[in-house]
Amino acid sequence: MSGDARGIVIFGDVVRSRRRLGTARWLESLCAELDAAYGARRLAAFEFTQGDEMQGLLRLAADPFDAVMRGALRPRDVAPEMRWAVAAGTVEPGRGSATRRTGPAFIDARVTIELARRRRETLLVKTGDAETDALLDGTAPVLGSMLVRLTDRQRLIARLALVDGLRQSDIADRLVVTRATVSVAFRRADVRSLERLLMTTRALWASGLGRAQA
Repeated sequence: MSGDARGIVIFGDVVRSRRRLGTARWLESLCAELDAAYGARRLAAFEFTQGDEMQGLLRLAADPFDAVMRGALRPRDVAPEMRWAVAAGTVEPGRGSATRRTGPAFIDARVTIELARRRRETLLVKTGDAETDALLDGTAPVLGSMLVRLTDRQRLIARLALVDGLRQSDIADRLVVTRATVSVAFRRADVRSLERLLMTTRALWASGLGRAQA
């Protein structure tokens, strides 16, 4: 980048990381997955710190909630619970991974992740537009809470539906189970409500970005 630019900063903080073995290996795997998933929509590679916090820097047009869904919708026996902060704003030029970058958006993300820790919430997002951010403060934490409450089986079903975009019949074929079994899992996980809340949060995010740039 030449000169300051606007981007999206994502912080993913492992909850109770000191109590869990293999956290670094998990974060390395997640960073690799996100680097591949976002590709050219990144401004810098995903990387994690020794404090078990992952950081990412995306282009303004990218969808940051894809990273949250990919990180959250994994079985708890292989993936730790994570706390997420997303902030949009100005980032300073630089090279290397996101952990080597800086700028106002990184400061906002740091403030936001610390607020999430104090409030014991798993997802907070800031677009830079005060009115929209007030609305997001009522939706994003609920989305994070719904993701945390899912069982491992429900996470798998939700991931196939909301990340991979599969229909129930396709999920049944992938898992070699009946359509009825998938339908029951959908109801118990309340995947449709989760999808609606995700879509609403995404819509508010896009609206807030537009207002912040106006």
